[in-house]
Amino acid sequence: MHQKVQLSRLSLYLQLMRFDRPIGTLLLLWPTLWGLWIAAEGFPDPLLLVIFSLGVFLMRSAGCVINDYADRHIDVHVERTSERPLASGKVSEKEALGLFFVLIAIAFFLVLFLNRFTILLSAVGVFLAASYPFMKRFTHLPQAYLGMAFGWAIPMAFAAQTGELDPRLWWIFLATVLWAISYDTMYAMVDREDDLKIGVKSTAILFGKHDRLIIGIIQVAMLAVLVKVGVLFTMGILYFAGITAAAGLSVYHQYLIRERDRGQCFKAFLNNNWLGVAVFAGIVADYMIRA
Repeated sequence: MHQKVQLSRLSLYLQLMRFDRPIGTLLLLWPTLWGLWIAAEGFPDPLLLVIFSLGVFLMRSAGCVINDYADRHIDVHVERTSERPLASGKVSEKEALGLFFVLIAIAFFLVLFLNRFTILLSAVGVFLAASYPFMKRFTHLPQAYLGMAFGWAIPMAFAAQTGELDPRLWWIFLATVLWAISYDTMYAMVDREDDLKIGVKSTAILFGKHDRLIIGIIQVAMLAVLVKVGVLFTMGILYFAGITAAAGLSVYHQYLIRERDRGQCFKAFLNNNWLGVAVFAGIVADYMIRA
């Protein structure tokens, strides 16, 4: 009986961490891998690859936990989130905070295997991840803040791999921020009606009836920045083939959200995973043919 109770608690903790919904981990993982591969000009140090991959999972999980803690009084009023462990009362606030600090502690332990510069940069990453959930109360641009939180893995990757911050990396960071605004606005379109009722801010609300147009402009800007990245890092034709595939996927995402249907907007958000894959595949292929 005691073992069943323990397994039940573990299941709730995994739900709180979104273990069953890996899309957020993947959307954070791809730009991290972009940064690692470009910083290393090919396959990165294997230890760094393991540390950063585990770090992505831990930080995304911690972000989900603190997000649900911050939104515990809001989620009960939103159809999509009302059954989350904290909102439904299945997990206590104390348990959630405890899980958050355990995840952060494990992530910090991993960072200790990296150089001092990367350790210092990780403090900024923790601050961004912990403060992001509260941004929707103060600004209509929490999606941009999310992009900064997700993109911070890029300067960390360069610091860990090379020991310095190449000024060109900030273009990859910018592309990540623009991409996050794009896909997270699609996600916010799913909850727009509920968010308007409860006073939560988002880019979907800010953009209003011009949401598709502005998302399109941001998508074009993101692709243009990725082209700039290719030029700055002297990437070859296979990299640009990956960007071309990403452009095609962006058009598909516009098609999906054309009627602003909740289900289709969520599908477009999920499909952004493949955009990340396309860019990463182009980077890997480009460096492979140089070897």
